[in-house]
Amino acid sequence: MTLMDLLVDFASTGQVGPLHCGMPLAGAEDLLGPGRPHPAIRLLGPDTDGYPYSWDALDLVITERHVSGIWIRLWPGSTVKLPPPVLPGAQSYSATVLREELIAALDIAGCRHEINSVLTFGEQSSLRTVPADVRAVFSLPGRNNDVPHRDRYHLDVLHKRAV
Repeated sequence: MTLMDLLVDFASTGQVGPLHCGMPLAGAEDLLGPGRPHPAIRLLGPDTDGYPYSWDALDLVITERHVSGIWIRLWPGSTVKLPPPVLPGAQSYSATVLREELIAALDIAGCRHEINSVLTFGEQSSLRTVPADVRAVFSLPGRNNDVPHRDRYHLDVLHKRAV
């Protein structure tokens, strides 16, 4: 499985491998091992809602000790690593994903998508997949992003929130 396969699967299903919104944090940690809790969780305790636990580029937002959001964060121009239960092989992949590459992969997979006007403004663009309701947010690269196509939109994050 490649990073693009994982991104398309997530966009199509709303799940990242065995991870899904609504599952208990304990179940996610059984699969992934202990995550790095956000500093607010460390400060205020494990019942603090709305903050993520992180595993490399994967964040799980936790509410009432259940997964309420899944985020895959990419940094264009760098590499990304995700936990092996999510992306088998435990290798690093290029984190540079152009908007048109993701859209083409979604089209080939038959994953419907539409412009997300709420998150499309300025130098940012977003789409929402149907019916999985996964959001992709793209932006033009920042000055610290080492990418060849500085005038094209790159994927920053693919995420889903529980409804």
